[in-house]
Amino acid sequence: MAALDLSTLEIMASGLGYPEGPVHCSDGSILLVEIKNQQLSLIPADGSTKQVVASFKGGPNGTAIGPDNRIYVCNDGGFDWIPIPLPNGQTLDVAGNQPTDYVGGSLQAYDPASGKVETLYTSCAARENPPGTKVADWSPAYPLCGPDDLVVDDAGGIWFTDYGKIRERDRDITGLYYAAADGSSITQAVYPLNNPNGVALSPDGKRLYVALTFERKIVYYELASPGVIIPNTVSGPDQGTIDGSHLLTANFEGQAVLDSMAVDCEGNVYVATMLPNGNNPMSNGGISIVSPQGDVSFFPITLPDNKFAPLPSNICFGGPDMKTAYITCGGSGYLLKVQSEIAGLKLNCNGSAFDRSTLTKNAS
Repeated sequence: MAALDLSTLEIMASGLGYPEGPVHCSDGSILLVEIKNQQLSLIPADGSTKQVVASFKGGPNGTAIGPDNRIYVCNDGGFDWIPIPLPNGQTLDVAGNQPTDYVGGSLQAYDPASGKVETLYTSCAARENPPGTKVADWSPAYPLCGPDDLVVDDAGGIWFTDYGKIRERDRDITGLYYAAADGSSITQAVYPLNNPNGVALSPDGKRLYVALTFERKIVYYELASPGVIIPNTVSGPDQGTIDGSHLLTANFEGQAVLDSMAVDCEGNVYVATMLPNGNNPMSNGGISIVSPQGDVSFFPITLPDNKFAPLPSNICFGGPDMKTAYITCGGSGYLLKVQSEIAGLKLNCNGSAFDRSTLTKNAS
């Protein structure tokens, strides 16, 4: 079973504004978004002073490198932020309801060569229901509410989840999308879903994993080809699903809820796991590792000096052997690193071709 060596856990950077979407660069630096600070930032390998790369009005959430060397960002539209004081003097930032200045969600792209941000999609008309079956377009087009996480496939297409927004007395019903990186086409591949969050592909690209935060489970979809989900046929009372999903597991630690995820080279899924003791910021979160067969192990975050990290938000792999895991801790503002027993999966489009020197030259 895959494992993280918690004895090597250390804080790489602190003071970040709800970090998410870590991307490892070839020189050991980490590119990530800060949702609260509304920016894309670069953390040097030695954890020294961060560099602001680009600003994103709203709430930049997930990040991935695309086939054209652009940096793709899920923009959730922002949050009202709730500060929670902790006994050790820390203040925990918690993402709350839809903000008063909310203008919608989007999928955006930052071009390192020009330093420009382009908004690719703010809505979607084309849809499938069930997956693999095209039906009449939404009219009007379905707005993107709170895009959250994304993964790029080997054809350069982008799968992304829409977590939606929560308001005082209601919340959005959302889905899973597949989009072209050039902004030319987008399809709502699965609808409806209950606050879908992390999304990742298996090493062979034939499984698409999705974390459902408040249902506390990970499901997967079988793919026939890029962007094409194989229907999970309903042929009996205990077989098949209407939305095409297969259950990987719902067997998580305590009352924990799930955020974003990564996959290792053997196909194990690593999912950021928040609040295992329920809605209590006095208990740290951790990383749950789920095998392709659904077996679960939990690795709690334990930090020195009574530091709290109850809201881990995402994880990525890097290092010369891909055995260093980098964990963003949203509410506490930490970027952590820890050694992994198994090497992480090298992501599509995120290899040595990513030119960080160009990124640095054009950064704001």
